[in-house]
Amino acid sequence: MREPAITPASAPTPHAEVGLPRLHVPEEVAAVLGCSAWWVKDRARRRLIPFTRVGRAYRFSDEHLAEIIRMHEERPAVKPQRLGVAAAPTRKPPARQRSEAAVPTVRLQARPPRRMAKSQYGTAA
Repeated sequence: MREPAITPASAPTPHAEVGLPRLHVPEEVAAVLGCSAWWVKDRARRRLIPFTRVGRAYRFSDEHLAEIIRMHEERPAVKPQRLGVAAAPTRKPPARQRSEAAVPTVRLQARPPRRMAKSQYGTAA
């Protein structure tokens, strides 16, 4: 039996798997990140996450996915403590005290509405 001239797309070729990265669709990336595909596409459209554009479709490599995870990683803000030294209690900043020499405030008064100041139609007949 003869081999087909063109190998089917589902058949792996030995040289193609070595050099080309695997590209993921937004739905796959969303499943890994635990978010919606809409969020992934929106962030890519606004150029907030790395992506590859194939035609009009967004595609993401493994490196893109790792970088997205690093970009959104948050570490706790912990101050290093010295060994054997108890942490000093934090003091509240002193309350702001009013200065007696402050500028006096002027009491504002509302003006009367225009309709009361001048009648548009005069008196009723």
